[in-house]
Amino acid sequence: MERRTFIAGSVAAGSAAVVGAGTFSAVAAPDEEASTAEHVRGVTAITKVFGDGQKLIAVAVEYDRGIDNSSLSTSTFTVTDRTVTKVYANTAADLAARGRDGRYVIVELSPDDTAAALWVTQQGGSGTPTGTPSTSANPSPSPSSSSGSGGGAGGGGPKVGDSTPGGTIVAAKASLVQKGTVTTSRGARYPATDATLTTNAVVNLIVDDFEQFTFDDPATGQTLRYNLFIPKGHDRRKRYPLVLFMHDAGVVNVATEGPLVQGLGAVCWAGPEDQARHECFVLAPEYGSVVVDDTYVPSSLFDATANLVEAVTEKYAIDENRRYTTGQSMGAMMSLGLNIKYPDLFAAAYIVAGQWPSDVAAPLADKKLWIVVSQDDDKAFPGENAITQVIKDQGTEVATGVWDGQSTDAQFAADVRHLKAQKAPVNYASFQTGTTVPAGSSTSAHMGTWRTAYSIPGIRDWIMRQSR
Repeated sequence: MERRTFIAGSVAAGSAAVVGAGTFSAVAAPDEEASTAEHVRGVTAITKVFGDGQKLIAVAVEYDRGIDNSSLSTSTFTVTDRTVTKVYANTAADLAARGRDGRYVIVELSPDDTAAALWVTQQGGSGTPTGTPSTSANPSPSPSSSSGSGGGAGGGGPKVGDSTPGGTIVAAKASLVQKGTVTTSRGARYPATDATLTTNAVVNLIVDDFEQFTFDDPATGQTLRYNLFIPKGHDRRKRYPLVLFMHDAGVVNVATEGPLVQGLGAVCWAGPEDQARHECFVLAPEYGSVVVDDTYVPSSLFDATANLVEAVTEKYAIDENRRYTTGQSMGAMMSLGLNIKYPDLFAAAYIVAGQWPSDVAAPLADKKLWIVVSQDDDKAFPGENAITQVIKDQGTEVATGVWDGQSTDAQFAADVRHLKAQKAPVNYASFQTGTTVPAGSSTSAHMGTWRTAYSIPGIRDWIMRQSR
């Protein structure tokens, strides 16, 4: 497991305070406590991305000797403003299903804690972590969003060219205290102490596996910052699929890593399980301004994105017949628009909570699509109904299903199998009204759609099996 801190602290006004390292310290009290603290070699924050964004979900305390796993319990450590759910030893600063003796003690934390959230928006997002100031500057809702979360044209939402940041990335850091005795594998005892330990490194699961680049497009004059996941040990003699993920307007003009930490849309394709089934490159641009709004007239970043796909294809071992596009809200709109304007660019598309004018949608009848939308999304749902009707009118079969957005993994797997069994080139799944918004949540059905949609592996499997 590589330890990495990709950006620390905060940046200029209007940008984000980005995931970074805290400072390691041990504030000693009595001699015995000082002795215990001196056995600690480092403290690492561990983050993971969920449907509603990146969260701090564990702390790894590295000792100078191997630790006896059986000596640990959830009462061994306390973490400021956090709920400890599991404590175990490990041989690396990494999560494990079961503990084993090693120099690292892993303190797992509840992702439901308010202070867990590292991606923060004012659009019904994760909320501001306790004690952590938000530097977000008037976040704006996404284009094509439903009532209750703003809108695009005519709805007070951002317009093409708007560069107002839609979210904040908070630094990943934690403070903890060893409240119980820790015993080494050889029987030495490190007594409880009142010394406070603070994280001095960060491991960002999956996010750290992406690299950051810039693309200067000579055709449009635009510069695109982007994230690229390159399969481990990729062989240039082979040809790999490429997945393009495009974010919503809530991620406009944040750090380059923004599309990786605000939800699962990019990282879900790069996780170990997905890569074991379908090795692929994953491309996630970060847009400095809104590319398309509800007027459906995109900026030149739209064409620059198509040019970026071609440039990455040329540079790496990409199979031109297995390039895929996906996106949420603004990114879904771009996916539809790119498939219409550049019909040979992608083999298939995963469209999540977006729409495009139906009067120009006829070319989509020749595409392989999987569409997911909530029935209470008052723009994307009627928009997708109109598009799929055009597709049907062109003689293309569309498989449809109505799903419960709060289904279990097993139920979603069955839903996917039901649609796939119809063997249609276009699959259209709509979430029942009210099922994508958790009880008591302030988020909208629009945003709730993509928090669920990218957690369904069967859809990703279908996309990855398509070819041009």
